[in-house]
Amino acid sequence: EPSGMPATAPEQITVVTAVPQQLPSDVAHFTGRERELAGLDALLPAGTGEGEGGGGGRPPTAARITVIAGSGGLGKTTLAVHWAHRVRDRFPDGQLYVNLRGFGPTDSAMTVAEAVRGFLDAFQVPAHRIPATLEAQTALYRSLLAGRRMLILLDNARDAEQVRPLLPGSPGCLAVLTSRNELTSLVVAEQAQPLPLDLLDRDEARELLISRVGAERVAAEPEAVEEVITVCAGLPLALAIVAARAATHPRFGLEALAGELRDARGSLDAFEGGDATTDVRAVFSWSYHTLGADAARLFRLLGVHPGPDIAAPAAASLVGIPVPQARRLLIQLTRAHLITERAPGQYGFHDLLRAYAMELTQAYDAPEERRTALHRMLDHYLHTAVAAGRAFTPHREPITVEPVRPGVSVGEFAGHGQALLWFILTCPALMAALQEAAEAGFETHAWQLAWSLTEFLDQRGHWHDQRTAHRIALGSAHRIRDLTGQAHSCYALGLADLRMGRYDRARGHLVRALNLHRETGNAVGQALAHGALNLASEREGRHDEGLHHALRALKLYRAAGHRSGEAYALNNVGWAYAMLGDFQQTLVHCGKALTMLRQAGDRRGESAAWDSLGYAHQHIGDHQQAISCYRHAVDLRRGRGERVREAESLHRLGSAQLAAGDRAGARRSWQRALTRFDSLGHPDAHRVRDGLTGLGGSDG
Repeated sequence: EPSGMPATAPEQITVVTAVPQQLPSDVAHFTGRERELAGLDALLPAGTGEGEGGGGGRPPTAARITVIAGSGGLGKTTLAVHWAHRVRDRFPDGQLYVNLRGFGPTDSAMTVAEAVRGFLDAFQVPAHRIPATLEAQTALYRSLLAGRRMLILLDNARDAEQVRPLLPGSPGCLAVLTSRNELTSLVVAEQAQPLPLDLLDRDEARELLISRVGAERVAAEPEAVEEVITVCAGLPLALAIVAARAATHPRFGLEALAGELRDARGSLDAFEGGDATTDVRAVFSWSYHTLGADAARLFRLLGVHPGPDIAAPAAASLVGIPVPQARRLLIQLTRAHLITERAPGQYGFHDLLRAYAMELTQAYDAPEERRTALHRMLDHYLHTAVAAGRAFTPHREPITVEPVRPGVSVGEFAGHGQALLWFILTCPALMAALQEAAEAGFETHAWQLAWSLTEFLDQRGHWHDQRTAHRIALGSAHRIRDLTGQAHSCYALGLADLRMGRYDRARGHLVRALNLHRETGNAVGQALAHGALNLASEREGRHDEGLHHALRALKLYRAAGHRSGEAYALNNVGWAYAMLGDFQQTLVHCGKALTMLRQAGDRRGESAAWDSLGYAHQHIGDHQQAISCYRHAVDLRRGRGERVREAESLHRLGSAQLAAGDRAGARRSWQRALTRFDSLGHPDAHRVRDGLTGLGGSDG
């Protein structure tokens, strides 16, 4: 079979039987909101049967939807997450969660494509099963929800258009939305149940303080407590910050804290708008001024970071300090409720606090200091992504990057698994960083960050993100007339379009990449472009053209002395000959490829060569030799966990066994292939099932 690009790592395929459990951690001290909790409880099914009851007489064929709406800092997410944990057992098929980032201070709202793809990943849908268009992906997502009892929490939604494609259609599902907008059109068109959230009343605010600082302290200083409640204006976020300060300093009197708040309140401008945020800057400022100088500087400069979350090494690079020191400072900020640890080692802001940090850094940090911090952060992401890429795809031809600035931390990776996990966790921040780099004039960082993401996005099937990243990258490279950057971006755009079946568009990008690499004298880049054009030609049935590109790639790899690329190209040439019916040439070229790949210890490439040789032997009538080759391919692929490729080789092995007269062996191979194809939802399952039906007997 064609072995693709030499840099491609083994596929990471898992069975689509996942039960997503995506809810964030519940709050430790939840109090109040009894009316709202009762309103949410009313949405639950009355019985255990799917689609029963709930929703105030809603028809049983409709999914239940509610919108928790209110201004920033009211605790919409806290309420939704707490309630979701209370009722999670009512949704045995799982819970989905996404922060749609609808109201960040920068234009970073999540796209529908990002959200849908995240949900498909939560179901562990293999990349090859994910269709190219957003409409088809959304249909697949809803198909996965059909017949299931699931809770979907869509947090921080910007508007109805952002969430409408994410709403379930199954009556067993419940969708809970949070937003600063009322999303009235959903209430009208989708019969969503509105649940407006207001400020805490004074009793609820007092309960919150009691739960966090203790009943004795609250009872001992009632006047101070009343003043704190007044300053915090019933806003749960502000009360949580004050409570965190009191809890971490148990010997401080509440009167002293109230006095500090009183002083801060009188010396600061208020947020405009006349809502619950009127006094919140005073609370933020008071909490900020209790920080030490290092923690305060980190908090300010976190406003420079464009991504939704940040890890300690990126934070350390932002301020130019060692990672252990950054971790200690992040813990201080977390304890002060100025940031939140959303996942182990991943920290983020509430939107209001992010806006406040941005105000502070613009007020107190010089423009050059902010730009230097941004430069260090981009260096961290770029060099760490390059290091992760070396572990993820070790045979990929590297690019030249500038040395890191002083104070930048660069991650290290022991192998493919570590690199994959880092890319999964950091991909949103990397996408945001490359966009920020392009907008801030760090053009080289922008295209090189996109380059560093190419293999991860390609192998995970995130082709929409790949196109987005490289459109930005191509613009950056074009602005600085960097032909190398333009060539890499055109190649990645062509590869994404190729994966999505847009062959004409892919061909245009790849030909441009080929010409740019030719202009810069990059032989390996030209070979990669020819390899992708070979694959495009094969997909379109243009086998003569495919052979031409495969031969050109082989010649270029040989001229560059690129042994890994040469071996993969030899196998691709052999496969191209097989598509033209010249199986003797397949045996010659794929045999040479096999020798080189075995010498290099490249088991993935070796398995592809064995499969190609089996295909050639089968078609010239040497069925026993074909069976031997296919078995080698199956064993190698099983050992590497390449479930799709193992199933494909098992399917071909069964065909060779049947041709050799071994019907029992063919049945066993096809049954194994069918088990894998069915577990993966692979489109070839019906072909294997038809073959088993033709053999007669049980198909397993």
